[in-house]
Amino acid sequence: MPVQTQPSDDPNGAPAAPAAPAPFRPNAEQLAQAHGTTIPDVTGPGLRVLFCGINPGLWSGATGWHFARPGNRFWPALYRSGFTPRQFRPDEQRQLLALGLGITNVVARATAKADELTAEEYRTGGLALAERVDRLRPAALAVLGIGAYRTAFGRPRATVGRQPEGLGDTQVWVLPNPSGLNALWPTPRLVEVFSELREATSQI
Repeated sequence: MPVQTQPSDDPNGAPAAPAAPAPFRPNAEQLAQAHGTTIPDVTGPGLRVLFCGINPGLWSGATGWHFARPGNRFWPALYRSGFTPRQFRPDEQRQLLALGLGITNVVARATAKADELTAEEYRTGGLALAERVDRLRPAALAVLGIGAYRTAFGRPRATVGRQPEGLGDTQVWVLPNPSGLNALWPTPRLVEVFSELREATSQI
């Protein structure tokens, strides 16, 4: 089925993504079956930034693509903040590695909502994430969700931005959850904090 290029966010009119076959769209049954599944990380050596979501949603569980649900602003924020040369689609996630970017999650299992996760899952996920960072040694870790970071790392007073405590030589940043449901952070503000991270890590 042919698809049309998405409208551009670029003021110069550059397309947000090239024309491509329509990506897989899971149906209701497939979404239900995705509950509790896990998806592979997008990681490798020499990462500049390892982005860390809270946990996969059902769209991600069904497709195997991070931040796959329509309306999630992760991919637009990456593009508009200058991390990527154009807006990638979720099914192009492996192309991030060539840019020194990766994706993982605090908690591995897919749920319909993050509030289905327990505090113990967050804490266990935080320990596993710290081990992952120690192994991969990215220049920066960006956790996308202030509540998830506070619980996973026992930092109840943490705020958005670079954290005073790193993980070894890895900078730790907290960025807002890019879910379209996060009304506290409209897209322009979301892009601003993504841009701060990009600028801080541009010379790493």
